[in-house]
Amino acid sequence: MATLTELVVYPIKSCAGLSVPEAHLALDGLSALGVHDREWMLVTQDGLFLTQREVPRMAVVTPRIDGATLIADAPGMPPLHLPLAHDAAAPTINVLIWEDRIPAADCGDAAASWFSTAIGAPCRLVRFRPDYHRPTSTKWTNGVAAATRFSDGYPILLIGQASLDDINGKLAQAGRAALPMNRFRPNVVLDGIDAFEEDFVAAFHDDAISLRPVKPCARCPIPAVDQATGIPGPDPLDILQAYRANPRMDGAVTVGMNVIVQGGIGQLLRVGQQFDVELAF
Repeated sequence: MATLTELVVYPIKSCAGLSVPEAHLALDGLSALGVHDREWMLVTQDGLFLTQREVPRMAVVTPRIDGATLIADAPGMPPLHLPLAHDAAAPTINVLIWEDRIPAADCGDAAASWFSTAIGAPCRLVRFRPDYHRPTSTKWTNGVAAATRFSDGYPILLIGQASLDDINGKLAQAGRAALPMNRFRPNVVLDGIDAFEEDFVAAFHDDAISLRPVKPCARCPIPAVDQATGIPGPDPLDILQAYRANPRMDGAVTVGMNVIVQGGIGQLLRVGQQFDVELAF
């Protein structure tokens, strides 16, 4: 039996997350407090998506919700207020996430100026259009249709607490400091399963919900970024390379699993909820 111990929604891709007690399940991920996971995103002037890979300082942009407003905070900056209501008159610009070109709503010059100052790099803020559907690749889902918003590829990232504990044990043996879970930026954290058992699960389910892990999450340098300061430190990838290189991903280091919603769209996920574990063999 697996127990859900943490739920995190990231309103702005690659900025700080919101830890929430419950979240609604949708085909394209989690929503809570009136916002959807990865609903906003920063892009270059040419529309290319930005993440902490290129701009580690994005980590210190912290979103919060106040009524019908998303408020972004950053050190030394006045808060930026963004209405949760969609602006039907917002201009559409084409943005690029990996190989996906997506029409997105531009959030205007004031937001672009605020974020450019906050992260120290010229950028614009865009929002996922509510009338757009971004399907995920079916290569890893055996043809099952799913969708996402501005995430890299799939709607939910899940990690077992024991996996982080195992990583921190290896880091301790090498004389390194332990890492918090936020370095790996999951949406769902589960306890009660063995280290990296999520790699071999066909589904986590209860009577109403079924979450299906489909693709191992290949890791980039973001786990090296201190999420409280936006400053990169020692990269754990050298330790992880010794035992987490995944032949299914051409030798890339993987931690956590990308997940699709197989059942339970519209249901609530809650911290403390328990799930049966169906193994894939």
